[in-house]
Amino acid sequence: MGIRDMIDGKREWRAHMARIKALPPDYQIVYKEMQKYFFKVGPVDLADGGLLSGILDFFEEGVDNGKGVIELTGADVAAFCDDLIKDSPTYADIYQDSLGKGEK
Repeated sequence: MGIRDMIDGKREWRAHMARIKALPPDYQIVYKEMQKYFFKVGPVDLADGGLLSGILDFFEEGVDNGKGVIELTGADVAAFCDDLIKDSPTYADIYQDSLGKGEK
């Protein structure tokens, strides 16, 4: 990764964060909690940015349609997150697989 890539990545992240700050406060809270959850659970493809950008697009659309954030995610936000990544490998899965292979 060159310096140009790092600068572009930082610029994209700042633009992403500016979009989050433009959301209503309840959306911001839920987004940040989802983000923390994904960083803990660790879907392998989180680094490509598609998941978080997709959620942000979804939230912006919800705001435009006048919906509350809980109308979009449901009351169990963790279950909503789990459903989004149910078919994605996580770092926890990779770790579990490596533990299982060591026992054989």
